[in-house]
Amino acid sequence: MKTRKPADVPGDLESSRRRFEQWRRRRRGHTPIPEALWAEAVTLAGRYGVSRTARTLRVGYRSLKERVARETGCLASSSPLLGEPAFLELGIPSQAGAGECLLEWEDAAGAKMRLHLKGVEVPDLVALSRSFWEGLR
Repeated sequence: MKTRKPADVPGDLESSRRRFEQWRRRRRGHTPIPEALWAEAVTLAGRYGVSRTARTLRVGYRSLKERVARETGCLASSSPLLGEPAFLELGIPSQAGAGECLLEWEDAAGAKMRLHLKGVEVPDLVALSRSFWEGLR
């Protein structure tokens, strides 16, 4: 497994990693991780994702995922917080006599977006296009 350099890890995640390591050095036997550290891990998982947080803090992915699900009240299989894809439907009101178009975007990495629109103003299309391209960064 490839480990990240400290420069690649955000400051708050790196600080938490150091606290986990300090606890590991001081603990006696197989004592469980303190709840305060788990709470910190759950918060960071909400910010950076379960996989990255579990890997950085060296905690079990499933254990962290279950704690995040309990804390947020979300089912693990449907939570965008846990890295699952999310779907958003935009309800755009139709205008009488307005045109219709089909738009498709695709970047070099293969990310795609396809829209079939009826009655959308040009400024709305510009904003929608901008949000797609900025979301890929």
